Amino acid sequence: MTWERVLGRVSFINCDPVFYSLSSEWRILSAPPSWLTGHLLRKDCITAPIPAADYAANQDKLVLLSDIGIVGREEVGSVLLFGNRPIESMRDIAVPTDSSTSRMLLNWILYERGLDPRLVEMGPDIESMMEKCDGALIIGDRAISAAISHKGSVLMDLGKEWKEITGLPMVFGVFAARKDSDLRLVLEARNAMMRHYNSFNENMDFRREVISSSSKKVGLNENRVKSYFEKEVSNILEEDSIKGLSKFLDLVCKVEEPMWVS
Repeated sequence: MTWERVLGRVSFINCDPVFYSLSSEWRILSAPPSWLTGHLLRKDCITAPIPAADYAANQDKLVLLSDIGIVGREEVGSVLLFGNRPIESMRDIAVPTDSSTSRMLLNWILYERGLDPRLVEMGPDIESMMEKCDGALIIGDRAISAAISHKGSVLMDLGKEWKEITGLPMVFGVFAARKDSDLRLVLEARNAMMRHYNSFNENMDFRREVISSSSKKVGLNENRVKSYFEKEVSNILEEDSIKGLSKFLDLVCKVEEPMWVS
């Protein structure tokens, strides 16, 4: 199978409604968010959900797929700042190496608050991060689990904070393709993923199957996963989401409007 029939996907459950049991016409390449940017640029896959900040850094090479993304509805539930002291008194915050968007968003929020703690890149393990720093930024499935085991240490949901500041949803991931890709195949991939996500929303049996699979994958109960998909994360780019993405690219990344394939 050539790279043009390969779809990159984030190795977190936030993409399960799009990719679970997707047609065998496509091969799936699963990786952490920032790794997918490299895979996409190297032509390991025809499209992938990459950090919005990585799109900004490679805007000259990439285009965005319309309608589909990784969006925080309000509280995103999986991009969380933990700490054992108030944010205002933090001297340093450990940040993960696997998501540029979350790190840039945290840095911007801190700047907006007039704060300047040192950001220290570390592997995404909350125990070691909290041992060495006053705070820890955790993303993805690890954040959902850590919020249960370290409930009293959750200080900020970055998706909620962005929404409170801007009034718009936060788009953490964008589905991108290389500008020199065959756009017919890019649209075929987009349409296949959208059909699958629509089935997740409309077919209750399929929805329950995805929730059950995601629950087993991350060791969370099905009610928590169901709530995550219903209330916290979406894979649809709607009008407000696109406005939120444009504002993030402008305010945080200092780049112009994106180019879309639709």
